[in-house]
Amino acid sequence: MSKAVLLFSGQGAQKVGMGRDLVEAYPTALSLFEKADEVLARPLTQIMFEGPSEDLTRTVNCQPALFLHGLSLLAVLQEKVPSLEPAAAAGLSLGEMTAHAAAGSFAFEDGLRLVARRGELMDEACSATSGTMAAMIGGSEEDVRRLASDCDVDVANLNCPGQLVLSGKVDGIEKAVSLAKEYGLRMGKKLSVAGAYHSRLMSGAQEKLANALVKAEIGTPSIPVISNFLAEAAQGPDAIRASLTQQVTGSVRWIESMQLLRSQGHDLFIELGPGKVLAGLMARIDKEAKIISIDDASSLEVAVEELHNF
Repeated sequence: MSKAVLLFSGQGAQKVGMGRDLVEAYPTALSLFEKADEVLARPLTQIMFEGPSEDLTRTVNCQPALFLHGLSLLAVLQEKVPSLEPAAAAGLSLGEMTAHAAAGSFAFEDGLRLVARRGELMDEACSATSGTMAAMIGGSEEDVRRLASDCDVDVANLNCPGQLVLSGKVDGIEKAVSLAKEYGLRMGKKLSVAGAYHSRLMSGAQEKLANALVKAEIGTPSIPVISNFLAEAAQGPDAIRASLTQQVTGSVRWIESMQLLRSQGHDLFIELGPGKVLAGLMARIDKEAKIISIDDASSLEVAVEELHNF
């Protein structure tokens, strides 16, 4: 069996119905979903299965939902393919928390509580500020950074070549969208989000999450987990706490993170989460990388067959 890098979805990938077929098909998934409701003392799984979409999209719900979904997919996959050897892990934004749980940096229950707290704090920061985000399509990173500076907003995500995301105050983002073509970009497109994630407007959430991380029991992961903020593995519990804290206002350096893993010789990636978003980004970053996307019971069974052939 080839070693594989595990990739976990970020906020925005969630969809109503996620996980329902897993729970119906696999007792391992059912056990984790029941444990999640018990730990959080609220019906998270009902919101995942039934929505409505507005409730699932709320940061306080979608972050723990994606965490639970990703780890459930992994648990069933490892049960079906016991020879699978994870070599490293990474996750887009929130997905980095899931990656750490997958690597054993913290236990499932502790990680779920941390993610739920992260979602609450980001919800609070969204309510306290007037912020939004926009995708910048086409153009160079230098052009996007110049536009961000001139509009007094932050570069939130470097997702793939030709797709960078800006984040900040509503008027600054609207200005950036209107000026995108003047700065050599193909277009700027406002995103439907609750606030300005990965920008200075999240500083209140960052400070409070730092306190929660200090109290959390965090160990050394069994495999390298690539930090979005560092674009390299965070080494040891203190570095993990620092990088997960800095990530709240810092840029998601996804392009560099994937390029690092490829430069280390990794060529097989498994995406765990809804929507095949990360596979789409990887196709723009490095077409030679092999990526298997798993987001439900049927794609999981297809992946199991594929992995048995490696």
